Amino acid sequence: MQLETPTFVSHLECSMTGKVYEADRVHGLSEAGRPLLVRYDLEELGRSITKTALRERRGHGFWRYREFLPVRRAANVVSLGEVITPLIALDRLGQQRGRLLVKDEGRLPTGSFKARGLALAVAMAKELGLKHLAMPTNGNAGAAMAAYASHAGLRSTVFAPADTPEINLREIAAQGADVYRVNGLINDCGKIVGEGKDKTGWFDLSTLKEPYRIEGKKTMGLELAEQLGWKLPDVIFYPTGGGTGLIGMWKAFQELAEIGWIGGKRPRMVAVQATGCAPIVKAWEDGVEHAPLWENAHTVAAGIRVPVAVGDFLILRAVRESGGFAMALDDDVIMEARDRCAREEGLLLCPEGAATLAAYERSLREGLVKPTDKAVLFNCATGLKYPLPEATASLDRTKPIDYSQF
Repeated sequence: MQLETPTFVSHLECSMTGKVYEADRVHGLSEAGRPLLVRYDLEELGRSITKTALRERRGHGFWRYREFLPVRRAANVVSLGEVITPLIALDRLGQQRGRLLVKDEGRLPTGSFKARGLALAVAMAKELGLKHLAMPTNGNAGAAMAAYASHAGLRSTVFAPADTPEINLREIAAQGADVYRVNGLINDCGKIVGEGKDKTGWFDLSTLKEPYRIEGKKTMGLELAEQLGWKLPDVIFYPTGGGTGLIGMWKAFQELAEIGWIGGKRPRMVAVQATGCAPIVKAWEDGVEHAPLWENAHTVAAGIRVPVAVGDFLILRAVRESGGFAMALDDDVIMEARDRCAREEGLLLCPEGAATLAAYERSLREGLVKPTDKAVLFNCATGLKYPLPEATASLDRTKPIDYSQF
């Protein structure tokens, strides 16, 4: 992989106060306890690459956007064969042909969009000399960290709620991490990680508690813009837990506009949650910038069961600046959308991805979006990681078969 082109990182910046932090140093949260954002010399970046040159690059998935990423040395890139994830039209479920698209992130290594953020975070951990990484997870993020850390030769430790799907826990362990079940939610697991930093020496790779997972998730926005000919969709529906991807895409659009690759139009960003865990939706409805802890969080869509998000204000700012909105769906509505999409379109969404389809359909009914809007739904993981409806029909080949039943 030819990645020796230097990146254009200039500094890091507190997302709340704007305080500047030096690049190429190990950082967690800012002194204000808020996420740090990577900043680039965008003028130099814009001069270093053209759309034509980018189009001529082949392979390497999101690493092909190397000028927009913080890894300085090719030897520190950690790759498991990333791909450009496809945009799939849902013409049976969409109101107008070609207007409803799903970006299927389940095609990435470890089967979810967590591969983007964790590939960058692990690569930067390697570049900065870290040896032991730890994080809380609802499943997919832990699997991605385990895989990329093992590939990079780093140790990883993962803490997951006890009711995390068994397939996720086994996947994490199989890919080399030490994984522990915790009798609590993901924020309880995060507390263990935070308290253990000084005692164990591990680095906390929790959502938004280091600067680089945002940069990995940012590639969803870069990739989407390129796939659509550098013309952004009218609306994006995004399953929102910690919200790294929504924040990252909004950052990508800002950077692309600043180098002149896209115009001023932005998609409306829609944060989609479940009614059993909807802190961002409540904060949006209440008109506030921070979302208090959601008590007794529960939903079948485990990936968006995040009772409190350190980047809540960044999610809400992106939603409001874009003219978007936040919406929560009941679990039964989410699962009905999943089953119907699989049956009618042949696309098996994960529950979190299905929540975006349910939100799109409700938004149509309520007039929040139009049938003519180009809408992109994010399916964040393969549906094969989640329990599926039983298939119970059987035949006895030793007895006469009643073909009228078919």
